Amino acid sequence: MNPCKRKRIGRQNRARRVRKKIYGLSDRPRLCVRRTLKHIYAQIYDDITAKSILQVGSAGKEMEKKKNDAKVRGKTAVAKLVGEIIAAKAIEKGITKVVFDRKGYPFHGRVKALADAARAKGLQF
Repeated sequence: MNPCKRKRIGRQNRARRVRKKIYGLSDRPRLCVRRTLKHIYAQIYDDITAKSILQVGSAGKEMEKKKNDAKVRGKTAVAKLVGEIIAAKAIEKGITKVVFDRKGYPFHGRVKALADAARAKGLQF
């Protein structure tokens, strides 16, 4: 089997294992993180109604403007910015507690930076 495919399948299996234990409710929705080679995305999701409450990503014109205004360089710094923005928007909507879903990614680097920034802005998980 191709090593890249094996790595992807392993991550998907870990994500499935994590999702068995994590469930987002309306009072405590799920904050899930998706990571690509260039970008990082965070989404707050209610599993009961199966709807996305809000989402923020590092791609797009609005985010490019925010990155330039804050003079953010590097993928980890962008992940921190995404974490701060999603936490601010969540608190604005009245969400203070969430369940963190790392989707099978190791909890270090960009995923950890996003989580720490969201915690610093007031989200509890």
